[in-house]
Amino acid sequence: MEIGIIGLGKMGYNLCLNLMRRHHDVTAFDSDENKVEAIAEQGAAKADSIGDLARKLSKRRVIWLMIPAGDTIDEVINELLPALEPRDIIIDGGNSNFRDSVRRYKLLKEKEIDFLDCGTSGGIEGALSGACTMIGGEKEVYAYCAEIFKGISVEGGSLYTGEPGSGHFAKMVHNGIEYGMMQALAEGFEVISKSDFNFDYDKLASVWNHGSVIRGWLMQLAQEAFSKDKELKSIKGIMYSSGEGKWTVETALDLGVPTPVIALSLFMRYRSLEEDTFAGKVIAALRNGFGGHPVEKNN
Repeated sequence: MEIGIIGLGKMGYNLCLNLMRRHHDVTAFDSDENKVEAIAEQGAAKADSIGDLARKLSKRRVIWLMIPAGDTIDEVINELLPALEPRDIIIDGGNSNFRDSVRRYKLLKEKEIDFLDCGTSGGIEGALSGACTMIGGEKEVYAYCAEIFKGISVEGGSLYTGEPGSGHFAKMVHNGIEYGMMQALAEGFEVISKSDFNFDYDKLASVWNHGSVIRGWLMQLAQEAFSKDKELKSIKGIMYSSGEGKWTVETALDLGVPTPVIALSLFMRYRSLEEDTFAGKVIAALRNGFGGHPVEKNN
């Protein structure tokens, strides 16, 4: 299938490679010409502009946006619209607020353009080798694109979640859970760091990842971080918030659902901007490990 990709950051670039490995024909655009040239060297067709990308795709066009949430997505959609025709499909694979996705679906529906919201998890490695995808939108539109989602996802790692907005809603809650899991892991290592025992964090994380109840990818990333920097002295304990934890807490409040663990983990993100902690170092290292999120380095 022909697919247009707009946005060649860490996730978008690797998604292009993943799609091409599954024998899809990819046409790519990014405002950074160097990124376009780089993906073209890997076999993608390059576009000179957003409009050029749309024109190079065969009808029924499928265009996947992998760009930061917010106004930029609306700007790109507005730039795409003059080049689109009825039943063309826009997929938003970023971390958009589900309310924005519902709004965009309704706006595009009026113009006879189809829209899918795809929550994409698995970090940079997932985008390249097998992601976890949660897709909301009209069932017929999803069915047309189902082979794309199933192909780029790990086995059992793709789900049609239902009505428009549900894909990004699922991803929002997923990220809220992720906040709480990382906070618990980080607090545990901080307790260990303050104890009188001389633990090797690398080896402890490794043994916990072999057969224990708390084994998993986050523990593996912790072990990898400690193996590179035994006490994480090279980085600051600043753990930025991408917004989805906040949206999860706000939505929980709207629904009358108590989410104390997620809420407190969100507040700890804000606290980390004011005070350096070992727990903050652990979470900063984990976020860098799975998503390539930047870390603040100690001088």
